[in-house]
Amino acid sequence: MESDVVSIDVPQSFPGHVRVYSMPVRSLEFVDVPLANADEVATFATSKRNDEHLSGRWLLGHCLGLWGVDDLGVLEIARDEHRAPRVTFLQGMWKNTPLPSFSISHSDGQVFLALSDSEFNVGIDAEPAQRSLSTNAFDLISKGEELERLRKNPESAMTLWTSKEAIQKAMQMGMHLNPRKIEVSIGQSIQNISIENSNIQLVNWAIRGYQLALAIRPKTTDILTAEDQLLEETRMAMLDRPEWGVGCNTNRNNV
Repeated sequence: MESDVVSIDVPQSFPGHVRVYSMPVRSLEFVDVPLANADEVATFATSKRNDEHLSGRWLLGHCLGLWGVDDLGVLEIARDEHRAPRVTFLQGMWKNTPLPSFSISHSDGQVFLALSDSEFNVGIDAEPAQRSLSTNAFDLISKGEELERLRKNPESAMTLWTSKEAIQKAMQMGMHLNPRKIEVSIGQSIQNISIENSNIQLVNWAIRGYQLALAIRPKTTDILTAEDQLLEETRMAMLDRPEWGVGCNTNRNNV
């Protein structure tokens, strides 16, 4: 399996350290994928979706090891209210070591993974370069002047689509962020985009028959774990009650 993993060069420097990898989708057993979740896997209706998911999670675990994370047994994949995934420590581990952000894309029997420094959110999307998008779908992803430019340049549709998918992932919103509200300059492979006070760097490129889009943005807020929340609540309680400290009152008064 390790020999199937390919490191992909990104044709752009980012402020956050970014790595991109790919491998073919494989049929894997659940027990061989430490970061897979049984409840999530049980919801898949097709073997194709099951294979894609397990391959993506296996690739994530393997590449976390390349990143320097040496114990997958203390990690899990959590999801926020928009189902955006993140790597986190199991509740009760009480660790705050920074973990990389990640994004996964599956397309035409291949899985792609992007990792970035923890201070950033990253999004990746990939489609076969020869795939086209029906003109009937253009107004579902674009509007206004962008839609007019797309109609004049229909060959750019797949690049536009993968760009918007990558941005949706980097924004941690998925389809909760309407693609028509994302304006991308057609014909520019490297660009900066502003959405909801977020500055997003976007790059598009083709490699080995696939069209790839990668987006990255600085995180605006940190997600608190259950342990972080407990520590913060304890700190605030101690500030509100100066007499509260370690040990019992009797011991303190007898010192």
